[in-house]
Amino acid sequence: MSEPMQSHFFAHLFRMKLINRWPLMRNVNTENVAEHSHQVAMVAHMLAVIGQLKFASRIVPERVATLALYHDASEVLTGDLPTPVKYFNPQIAIEYKKIEAIAENKLLSMLPEELQQPYRQLLLSAEYNDEEKLLVKAADNLCAYVKTIEEIAAGNHEFTIAKRRLEKMLCSYPQPEVKYFLDVFVPSFFLSLDEISLEEEQGN
Repeated sequence: MSEPMQSHFFAHLFRMKLINRWPLMRNVNTENVAEHSHQVAMVAHMLAVIGQLKFASRIVPERVATLALYHDASEVLTGDLPTPVKYFNPQIAIEYKKIEAIAENKLLSMLPEELQQPYRQLLLSAEYNDEEKLLVKAADNLCAYVKTIEEIAAGNHEFTIAKRRLEKMLCSYPQPEVKYFLDVFVPSFFLSLDEISLEEEQGN
């Protein structure tokens, strides 16, 4: 039996923690791509659970959680391009999508050939089905929205316009599970830990 090829795949992925998000914004607390991906995975999983239990959705929670873990993996090769730059005009957005696709395929090629097929649907965003893509994007935007709430609560008003933009975007989502998450889980992020603890004590 031949020796398996050496792969740099995980050496690259573990650098997600070195890539800071919101690079053009002043941050009270910096956020890296690794922690963001973890949060998006948790939220995407919950959105799918809500969809299954309350709205007859057939999206598999474990599937979208895994997609979310890898949804920004290509940024270990491209870095995090700020949203205002990425969507400055349609041509830049189109070109960035091409760069993203090249980076996704480059990451996939780092895996031993016998392991590539299971990862195609995780690393290549073009392989996501439309419902999964929308749900992961909704989770991505919900996490970004929470980030704006936290920054503003810490006295950083640099995120005020981003918060308004994300609110408008999230309210336009057709999926009822997004509204459910906004109504049930997001209000707690406007409270301090002491306020949350007090409400829990009063609830008991």
